[in-house]
Amino acid sequence: MPSDDTMIRDILTSVKTIAVVGWSPKPERPSNEVAAFLARRGYRVIPVNPGQVGQMALGEEVRAALAEAGPVDMVDIFRRSEEAGTVVDQAIAVGAKVVWMQLGVVDEAAAARARAAGLQVVMNRCPAIEIPRLGL
Repeated sequence: MPSDDTMIRDILTSVKTIAVVGWSPKPERPSNEVAAFLARRGYRVIPVNPGQVGQMALGEEVRAALAEAGPVDMVDIFRRSEEAGTVVDQAIAVGAKVVWMQLGVVDEAAAARARAAGLQVVMNRCPAIEIPRLGL
């Protein structure tokens, strides 16, 4: 079994399109900062927030739901832990390869469902921290 660092490095060097569920238009919000960081690093970032539909952000139209985001490699979840399971189930349904639950977001049951469906799972971590930490 690969180490967490190996798995995270593999994920972050292979995914191209990331849906950020719970994206906020407020620049001071972590979801906005992380999405902007990922976009600057060359990922295609699709913001998902039903309250912001139709806005443009990071060169993409904000989508109401993950199902409207088109094909995505990774779903970055900025929702409370109790809401993460629903997003994980949507990620499975749309054929994502990875679900990434942000710092403080943990749902073991949802993670197990995702793994059973063949997805890679990262919980309680932030790609904007992991990318520099791993030298990517």
